[in-house]
Amino acid sequence: MLFERIESKGLAHYSYIIGDGNQAVVIDPRRDCGVYMDMAAEGGYQIKYIMETHRNEDYIIGSVELAARCGAEIWHADAELDYQYGKPSEDGQTWSIGSLELKVICTPGHTPGSMSYLLHDSAGIPWIVFTGDALFAGDIGRVDLPGLDLMDEMAGLLYDSLFNKLLPLGDDVIVCPGHGSGSVCGTAIASRPMTTIGIERKNNPKLRYTDKAEFVEKMAVELERPPYFRMMEKLNLEGAPVLGNLPSPPPLSPDKFAEMAENAIVLDTRTETGFGAAHVPDSKAIWLKGVPSFAGWFLTYDKPILLVNETNNPETVVRMLIRIGFDNIAGYLYNEMHEWFMSGKETQSIKLVEVHDLCHLLDDRKKAWILDVRSEEEIESARITDAHNIHLTQLPERIDEVPKDKPVYVFCGSGLRSMVAASFLQNNGWDNVAVILGGLAGWSSITCPVKIKE
Repeated sequence: MLFERIESKGLAHYSYIIGDGNQAVVIDPRRDCGVYMDMAAEGGYQIKYIMETHRNEDYIIGSVELAARCGAEIWHADAELDYQYGKPSEDGQTWSIGSLELKVICTPGHTPGSMSYLLHDSAGIPWIVFTGDALFAGDIGRVDLPGLDLMDEMAGLLYDSLFNKLLPLGDDVIVCPGHGSGSVCGTAIASRPMTTIGIERKNNPKLRYTDKAEFVEKMAVELERPPYFRMMEKLNLEGAPVLGNLPSPPPLSPDKFAEMAENAIVLDTRTETGFGAAHVPDSKAIWLKGVPSFAGWFLTYDKPILLVNETNNPETVVRMLIRIGFDNIAGYLYNEMHEWFMSGKETQSIKLVEVHDLCHLLDDRKKAWILDVRSEEEIESARITDAHNIHLTQLPERIDEVPKDKPVYVFCGSGLRSMVAASFLQNNGWDNVAVILGGLAGWSSITCPVKIKE
């Protein structure tokens, strides 16, 4: 038998492949789908079915791409939506995968027609339920994405799905959710990659609201929606263009790169220290591991993308970008910044300040405007007195709150997110921005102390 969970890091997306006999099924595949083909081929399985738990918003589902490669049937959820591919699954429908059986359980709430898939073993015992975004480890799916006017209705549907359909499956049933910790599809997903109905019944704080009215009141809340979600909604109904193979953008000379950059987005995925020291003018800084989390906030789909990275192999960042629909990757700067320097081309820089130097500056009563781009949860646990708090993802909407007539010192936990914010400010006309390196561990200002939550 084959059972594997495949994680797409950064997006915290979980997909699954299950095989028995010579047949296999893939649940919620990612777009760079070669991993499923390789696993199936290695075990001698044919991927016969592709199942979707719901219309995803945070990544491009890889169903169309995978089906084009292996000929599998696609079964999607949310039948009321205008899908351009596959067939709608129905509550109670079953499929055989060797000696196993997969059964649909309609579990709306996160989306109006989301589905879970219950896997029975060869003896017919309910074994694993694939819940998509209905139930996570330590959390449940958000209910605001179908529309703020529908939140109460969606929360009510999710209550029924959880308490009347999923929890009655029994405490021993394993829960395999569609996302793990770090996903924007929940607010407090635990770090357990798999869980059980029993563990969630006992420990999931959202399941303690057993009264339906109270559950609806607590769960019907608006959360942040990254701007790229709209593109995911569109592509996940139409079916994203089939890539065939992972795009392979060409290496570009400094001259060609500079020419193309006039009508492109330059994405620099180097570390904060490398970017701060020198970068191609008007670049956007997002460190490599931060690309899945922040590219959708700061990149747009209307221009090609040019890459500056720390190696001459852009495969990793290309994978991350195509998972959220940034297919138009026109090339990368050969030999990263070394060739750019050798060609004598102009660069920009962003001042780097060690945290203890800023503390001295503050204590000497010199003017400094601190922009703290950490999340509310981080700030609540450790707040810097007199800092101005704008979460990184809110900066595009609140940029006018940042002054241009005084030095701005950008702070996060380490400097990585700070550099994303600083590059965004620089691109929009702020010319006196510095990034603070060192984070809270090095903070020792008397004038602006850190207040730790007890």
